[in-house]
Amino acid sequence: MTPADAMQAAPAVDMSLFGLFWQAHFVVKIVMVGLLGASIWCWSIIVDKTLLFRRVEAEMDAFEEAFWSGRSLEELYRSFNDRQPTGLGALFVAAMREWKRSFEGSGRQIHSLSQRIDKVLDVTIQREVERLDSRLLFLASIGSAGPYIGLFGTVWGIMTAFTSIAASKNTSLAVVAPGIAEALFATAIGLFAAIPAVLAYNKLQASVAKSQSRLEGFADEFSAILSRQIDERMSLAA
Repeated sequence: MTPADAMQAAPAVDMSLFGLFWQAHFVVKIVMVGLLGASIWCWSIIVDKTLLFRRVEAEMDAFEEAFWSGRSLEELYRSFNDRQPTGLGALFVAAMREWKRSFEGSGRQIHSLSQRIDKVLDVTIQREVERLDSRLLFLASIGSAGPYIGLFGTVWGIMTAFTSIAASKNTSLAVVAPGIAEALFATAIGLFAAIPAVLAYNKLQASVAKSQSRLEGFADEFSAILSRQIDERMSLAA
């Protein structure tokens, strides 16, 4: 049989994306569906985190403007304590709660107050960073594993294609090309899922680091302010 005869004898193959998926081996289909699901989940995380970081940035700017506006700490505490603050507001409320608890009652626990406030601030920073960093590990996992999962589907598809070639004893391009195209489609989907995940992970991690730096900077400044007030109260008490 000549190559021309083989091309005429080969059945018509749908080379569209849906056709490649529908004609693929069921193992390759599972890989493709899994990667597409992972890609959708990655994009939902990317959109959600992007909106979250914009909101966090705006909240931090608004809090810093209010904090340095000259309002008293008690007034700020009353205004933020009624809410469920996040970011810098969460640090402020946590430190002020510890401050107020230390001066409540008959016994004033002021001697180790600075250390307790620093500890409260550290724990609150860790909680806020964990909130910002949540689900980013999934992006890193898909970014690193996605191409290999797609490659597994490709290898399996090529193995199936060569098995079909051996069974039909026909090595014409018209017979080989569809199976190879189906297999390579799995790698393309793997890259489609992995590339945005890697880029978004790096960008969002930079945003986490920036927010953490702002949290730690404010914690140091606020701890110094409270420490000065503690020293003044201790000197007056002495």
